This record gives sequence, C-alpha cells and structure tokens, in this order.
Amino acid sequence: VYIASLFIPKARLFIKGRKRTFQHIDVISTNLHNCIWIHVSSLGEFEQARPLIEQIKKRYPDEKILLTFFSPSGYEVRKNYKLADYISYLPIDTAANARHFIHKLKPRMAIFIKYDFWYHYLRHLHAHKIPVFLVSAIFRPNQVFFKFYGALHRRMIHFFTHIFVQNKESKELLKKINYKAVTLISDTRFDRVYAIAQKAKPIRTVELFKANNFLLIAGSTWPEDEKILISYINDNIFNLRFIIAPHEIGETHLAHIEKQLKVSFIRFTQADYTSVADKKVLIIDNIGMLSDIYQYGDIAYIGGGFGAGIHNTLEPATFGMPIIFGPKYKKFKEALEMIWLGGAFPIHTQKGLHERIDYLMQHIDKISSCKKITREYEHNNIGGTQKVLNFIFDEMKLKLY
Repeated sequence: VYIASLFIPKARLFIKGRKRTFQHIDVISTNLHNCIWIHVSSLGEFEQARPLIEQIKKRYPDEKILLTFFSPSGYEVRKNYKLADYISYLPIDTAANARHFIHKLKPRMAIFIKYDFWYHYLRHLHAHKIPVFLVSAIFRPNQVFFKFYGALHRRMIHFFTHIFVQNKESKELLKKINYKAVTLISDTRFDRVYAIAQKAKPIRTVELFKANNFLLIAGSTWPEDEKILISYINDNIFNLRFIIAPHEIGETHLAHIEKQLKVSFIRFTQADYTSVADKKVLIIDNIGMLSDIYQYGDIAYIGGGFGAGIHNTLEPATFGMPIIFGPKYKKFKEALEMIWLGGAFPIHTQKGLHERIDYLMQHIDKISSCKKITREYEHNNIGGTQKVLNFIFDEMKLKLY
C-alpha cells in the first residue's frame, strides 16, 4: 500500500487517513468508553450499518457510537455522518494496534458488517469478553473458512458471539465448522432502502422530462453498460425516454456519453422546466439523486454487470419495476432471488438487452407484473434490523444506558 500510494490517490488516502488515528482516539477515548463500536469496510457496508445505528440512537439516545471504516471510499463520503459520535479509519490489523485500540476505548460491544474479518481485533475482543456480532453475513463454499488450510480463519469465526446470516446456505456452512450461534435474517439494507423510499423527494425536472412517456432509468452505469444502452437508445422506436446516471461523473466521461448519443439529450444541471420536456435522454451529472429518481421509473437497468459486479438492485426494487443487469450478478443474493421470482432479467450481450427491452415494451402487462414482484420482494424482506437489535438487547439482555 505504501508503494501504491506513490501513484494511486486512493492508496494515499488510505495511508494519510490513518496517520493520526491513534492521536485522535487517545484524545476522545474518555468520552467513548463503553461505546458501541460498529465497523464497516466501505460505503456499501455503511448502508447496511446505517439502519442499525439509527435504531440504536432512537432506542438509546445516550449511547455513544464509534463508526470505523477500512476503505477511504467509504470514510471520505461519510466522515461527517451525524448519528455516529466519532468516525475513524480502522488502524491496520496488528496485535499492537488492536491491543491499544481496545484498551483505550473499552467498547461495550462490537458489530462488524458482512465480511470484514480482522484477526487481531477479533481475538482481543474475544479475550476481553466483549460481545462481538457479525451482521448481514453471507458465506460461500469456496471461501477460505471452509478449506482444509483455513484453520486461522475458522478461528476468527469462533471469536464472534453471534452471527446473523442472510441465507440458509450460510447457516449450513457455519454448522459444518461447528459454529452454531447463528440466526437467519434478511439483509439490513432492505430496511435502509425502504426508509429512503418513504422519504423520496419529488423532482420536478424529472416529472416534466417523463411526462406521459415510459421511462427507463439506467443507474450506476459504466462504459461497458453505456455502450450497449446507447446503441439501443439511438435505435429506439417506442414511446420510451431514458435517464442515464453514470457511476463516474467527470467531465471527460460525460462528454464521451454525449458524443455517442444521436438523439436529443440534456444534463440535469443544465435543464430547466422548458428545455427538458422535448429531450429523449436526461444525463444525471451530480451525486446523491438516484434513489429519489427511481420513483419515476418503469424499467431499471443496473450498471456494473459487465465489470466487477452489479450495483444496488434494491433501490429500484422498492419502487417496483423490472430490473435488467449484466452477467456479473451471481454473488448478489437479491439479484438471484428476483430472477427466480421473475422480476429481474440478466443479459449477456447487446442483442440480449435490445430484445429484453423490446419485449417489455411490447408487453406492457409484463411491466406491471414485474413491478408487483419486485415491490413485494422488497416489502417481504424488511425487518432485519429490528430482529438483530431485539436479539442483542432483549434476548442477550446486554445492558445499555
């Protein structure tokens, strides 16, 4: 990482952000004694932790919460989150760092989200008899925990007081390594996106852009997604308008999108109530709007499926619409389940995308049925946050202020 920091900005933030972590913790440690420590890897895991933090603060407003991040991409975006009493990078996982961190803060309990396992921190929490929970976890047979050479990692699993998993397969895998303190719950992100949907703000510009047309919203797209989408947009013959919300909104990338379009378009920040009405494509050139924009969609396309993996499918699901994405979806439980239910559709080629959208536009009743499927899927999975907190605070009877 030190070598990479000479060339890569994210690596520089990783190093720079941790330089004074212990100085800050030494200063504020007295105020954070007996805090609830919640650790997340990055931004996605923060969204899973957020409903837990909000409910803890609602139940126990005097509780102190320490929130730590591993990744700069999470910390830099949420370092001013108001419901956490202190936000920090997690110091690198060494025996000395873990010992100092836990000795100074003496947390009442620790909650790790999904998959961030750090041996020395878990060992010291366990040694000091501090309850530590893993929430919204998913395990797969090919992970090191279940290999013949995974003894150290299996030991980490047994440091947890209790693990909350998202599916039965994970529970069975843990049972095979003789770990039985497991509860099956839905992903806490369902509660987060449901809360977002309840507070969705009207966006007049989008309302005027959509008008009486059907609307496809392409969220968190990458160049590979945009290439096949724009091919369809340029040839589209239906009463269909398009919103493209790219994952990256730098000027060079936005200009590249615009250069490929052969139909009328406008950027959101340049649109007004008169100029937006006759355009075919609205390009979102700012951050933080996508979850509100989904309320206007009839079809969703989720980006990332031709790269590292698809982005958030739950936000469009909560508003109810058929969801399309590329081939890298198999690690995402909600995508697999919505495909099985008939509300989501993977595509592997440009032709596949064209045929899927054409089919939906030629069978409007199919759009309606998919809307019902995805909306009910989201609604049926809310409540995981309450189950976690009820178990921790009621069944385990952990004392709080």
